[in-house]
Amino acid sequence: MLEELKKAVYEANMLLPKYGLVTFTWGNVSGVDREKGLFVIKPSGVPYEDLRWEDMVVVDFDGNKVEGKMNPSSDTPTHAWLYKSWDKIGGVVHTHSSYATSWAQAGRSIPCYGTTHADYYYGEVPCVRCLTGEEIDEAYELNTGKLIVSEFARMDKDPEAVSAVLCKNHGPFAWGKDPVDAVHCAVVLEEVAKMAYRTELIEPRVQPAPQVLQDKHYYRKHGANAYYGQGK
Repeated sequence: MLEELKKAVYEANMLLPKYGLVTFTWGNVSGVDREKGLFVIKPSGVPYEDLRWEDMVVVDFDGNKVEGKMNPSSDTPTHAWLYKSWDKIGGVVHTHSSYATSWAQAGRSIPCYGTTHADYYYGEVPCVRCLTGEEIDEAYELNTGKLIVSEFARMDKDPEAVSAVLCKNHGPFAWGKDPVDAVHCAVVLEEVAKMAYRTELIEPRVQPAPQVLQDKHYYRKHGANAYYGQGK
């Protein structure tokens, strides 16, 4: 079942160690099949060097395992809620990449200090609050997904314009049009987090880039009249 998607999700997962986003088993990527209402995700706790595409697990939008010999990632309910809530995303990734996670542990959103950030994310990458004790005890991973979605709605943030989030005291999630695109967003997030950290070390009083510059860089790549690259 979903053999091609399993291979695509496997390949996307293998990009995480390639780009230095995971240590040991600290990450996972999933990809969705909207027509079937199912998604494929990495199995829980399997070292990347031991991973095979056949090990990928098929689950439904309620997080129930549909096919697979192994247990799906413990973060499966978070992925499921994001897919259920945002019908335009096709891949989700979670890592504990060091710079993005450092911002999350500090409870700080990543400001847009320059054009590299603005090319990918419209405005700051938000850090959402830590879950309450009740939310953690009740359904930790599911409530993580619910918090991300509800906070984006509260802040009036478009998940297509800001394709990443930091969960306080936890780490980053990112998403995209497919599993590889989601990993691409996670790689960019880590680089943006690193640059923002260094920027504040060099100049602690730094201010976000002017809005007109942020707009120019974001919309020239993503707007209705985008002209970056070789055309649609």
